[in-house]
Amino acid sequence: MLRIAITLLVALASLTATAQEVLLRHALSGKPLDALATLVVRFNDEQKGRGRIVLQDLDSVADRQQLPGLALLNDDDAWAFFETRPRYKHMADVMKQEKQPFDAGRFYPQVADAVGDMFGRPQALPLALALPVLFYNKAAFAKAGLDPELPPATWWEVQQVAGKLFDAGYRCPLTTSRFAWVHLENLATQHSEPALLRGAKGERFAFNNLVEVKHIALLASWYKSSYFKYFGPGREGDAKFISGECAMLTGESALIGQLPDDLRFAVGVADLPYYEDVYGARRNNVIPDGATLRALPGKKSDEYKLMARFVAFMLRPEVQREWVRQTGFLPMTPGAAEGANVAEAVRTRLAAPRQSYPRTRLDFGRQRVREILGEEIDLVWKNVKPAKEALDDAMRRANAVR
Repeated sequence: MLRIAITLLVALASLTATAQEVLLRHALSGKPLDALATLVVRFNDEQKGRGRIVLQDLDSVADRQQLPGLALLNDDDAWAFFETRPRYKHMADVMKQEKQPFDAGRFYPQVADAVGDMFGRPQALPLALALPVLFYNKAAFAKAGLDPELPPATWWEVQQVAGKLFDAGYRCPLTTSRFAWVHLENLATQHSEPALLRGAKGERFAFNNLVEVKHIALLASWYKSSYFKYFGPGREGDAKFISGECAMLTGESALIGQLPDDLRFAVGVADLPYYEDVYGARRNNVIPDGATLRALPGKKSDEYKLMARFVAFMLRPEVQREWVRQTGFLPMTPGAAEGANVAEAVRTRLAAPRQSYPRTRLDFGRQRVREILGEEIDLVWKNVKPAKEALDDAMRRANAVR
């Protein structure tokens, strides 16, 4: 009997030693991190020794060039995550190889479009997407004599509100996060302008149309008058809004689920403003974007098997609903929205058909065009270039590297 027990212990120890591990690198904190950690523990328990997912906080990584198996990131942050721009392994291929279902038809059309390749196959799991919105400090509105329940609907109304906030003592009436996505990509879709134009020589980026030039010129005038402050192309504006320094913020809807419990003021959330005087304008025609779960290349077959099982786990409707409720990220599928307290307007938008003209794709081209836009727009704030010249130069540079 003792010999049998010893044999079983040795076998168990051997199994534990050889159990497959896959690192999942992320930059989450607060409630989203708690939600992910809880789900990872549940998934690992289900594996019963067949392997486990190990969370790897970005700040704790000594060598970022040592690639993990999975990464939850916005592609704009690839350099910070890996100190390089890796060529990811197509998630649809990983799932097909491991005989796990991963049909784009399961996703909301707009969600599928956010991660689809040119053939519509999902390149990544759209796990942490958001829509662009306007956040505002209700206490600041009240102090400025504004109705806290009546946020500005158009950019001209934003200008009027910013002026009153400035007169009330706020030296940062408006800031932004994710500038290129909010103020150029979504501005284009709201006003029926294609992000990409198809021609005889293929597709080219087109973020220098009249409405974009008009908008950047308006923001530049606000920047000079201190109605608008710019802290960087990423999420730098979030902290300025949360601290109370800035009274309004354009950014990701998921921020509402990440606000600290001890926030000193009530936060209002409104649709992203638009120009009502532009022909074909549709205020709610915004596009989701955000962090996606990507598979990295060069791993073993058993590791990809574990990754595929984890993706299949995260796609379960009950798991998705819990994830959406805990984090504020967008539901991936209609089944996830049911019972997850998702606004009807959000469901309607996600269910809208894909547009006849394409959006920028989840690949190196999108990363690079956003970087170039950030570089050129920075010259507008510094009064080195006017809006049209900066956007024309950005498009010339972006299309040269496609």
